[in-house]
Amino acid sequence: MLLSALIVLPIVGAVGVGFLPLNGGQLKTAALTLASVLFGLTLVLMVKFDPAIAGLQFLENLPWLSELGLDYRLGVDGLSLPLVVLNGLLTLVAIQVTEPTVIRPKFYYSLLFLLNSGVVGAFLAHNLLLFFLFYELELIPLYLLISIWGGARRGYAGTKFLIYTAISGILVLAGFLGLTWLSGSSSFEYNPALSQGLPIGSQLLLLGAIVVGFGIKIPLFPFHTWLPDAHVEASTPISVLLAGVLLKLGTYGLLRFGLGLFPEAWIVAAPWFASWAVVSVLFGALAAIAQTDMKKMVAYSSIGHMGFVLLAAAAATPVSMVGAVFQMVAHGLISGLLFVLVGLVYKKTGTRDITVLRGLLNPERGLPIVGSLMVLAVMASAGMPGMVGFISEFLILRGSFAAYPVQTLLCLVGTGLTAVYFLLLVNNTFFGRLPPQFYDLPMVTWAERSPGLVLAVLIVVFGLSPGWMSRWTEVTTIALVRDFPVVKHQVFLQETPDDTPALPS
Repeated sequence: MLLSALIVLPIVGAVGVGFLPLNGGQLKTAALTLASVLFGLTLVLMVKFDPAIAGLQFLENLPWLSELGLDYRLGVDGLSLPLVVLNGLLTLVAIQVTEPTVIRPKFYYSLLFLLNSGVVGAFLAHNLLLFFLFYELELIPLYLLISIWGGARRGYAGTKFLIYTAISGILVLAGFLGLTWLSGSSSFEYNPALSQGLPIGSQLLLLGAIVVGFGIKIPLFPFHTWLPDAHVEASTPISVLLAGVLLKLGTYGLLRFGLGLFPEAWIVAAPWFASWAVVSVLFGALAAIAQTDMKKMVAYSSIGHMGFVLLAAAAATPVSMVGAVFQMVAHGLISGLLFVLVGLVYKKTGTRDITVLRGLLNPERGLPIVGSLMVLAVMASAGMPGMVGFISEFLILRGSFAAYPVQTLLCLVGTGLTAVYFLLLVNNTFFGRLPPQFYDLPMVTWAERSPGLVLAVLIVVFGLSPGWMSRWTEVTTIALVRDFPVVKHQVFLQETPDDTPALPS
């Protein structure tokens, strides 16, 4: 019942927080305590998980609405486990960076825990309709968190997010319903064999609905326009969760339900997906270069980095698939750190405009620790060796090159552009002479620094010892593509006879 506990406890906590007779600071302490318990449970799950097993573990299967094909079926494997742990960590970080004086704190923390429950449920669900229910459950809390606690245009940003993600859910549900109906199945249980025997045209149509649905959530170009608005208007804790966890529902769904359910159609469409990945990577990088708002720049960078996951999925090789999961976790850690730091800069200076900010690395009057962490974060995002971002992008590029060399090289250009826009951010904001209006900046407390320091340590640790992360996912991701009906994968399998990709140590 460990998996159910990860879903039910946040809901119980959301209800409990709403009735606790506590003030803002006390509520934050209570929320931190519950979030710590939830994160601890994800670590217990990780310790008990056997990485040598490719299939589902900790299965929970209860009849629910069986006549509709909807059953309560949960399980975790190497594809979902890292994301479940990441969700627990970033929920804890989001609560820590929340201001104790946040308005309507009971409602706020209740929504955060409902969001946590919906995300975990989606990662653990192995019934198509159950996944859809959790996929939609997280939409309402996030909409309210943006619309109530956001910036000046929070209503517009929240509504835009709601419309886009609602369309995403409709397309995903249409794909699930179509697959079950055409296959003649009476159940919505996740089954990779459902598409076997269907005409390739039908498979491509259903795959298209699912890929576009999850493409909106990721988001990929041209379905990206909701993301910069949502990030700019959302508060710092919500931006951490939005970039670090919520976007991963799209990439996870792409791998689990796109590639996993439609292997034959995926191979046919894969060259188009690889080209789509190039467009998203380059567009995200070029759009980020054009920004002057730090938060919007980081938001556009997410579009580019998520495009690498699509490239890895298109190649569908053992090495690229390990890299895809690595990239999801790496981006969650790096983007979480970036948004925490941008939030601190805005809190202390009152602006995020890189044309106004200057000299914040000043050791006496500036924000030297924040600036140092920012340098580390942008180096990790740009793929510098020794950081987790380098490992994920190296695996993706290495695993995708033989399948799609041109697209891989173009995505490599996107990696170079990442260094350009983050160099602009760091150079304009943290170097040079500190302007007089920033001489008396408020001190950054250790409570404010601690989330960034934790994320920075993880970024370096996983960059130096990637096996600590990859060992949990290798067997599952390799099994996902081992039997793909395409000759080009044989070269990768021959390189690794034990079915284990050669990872940097």
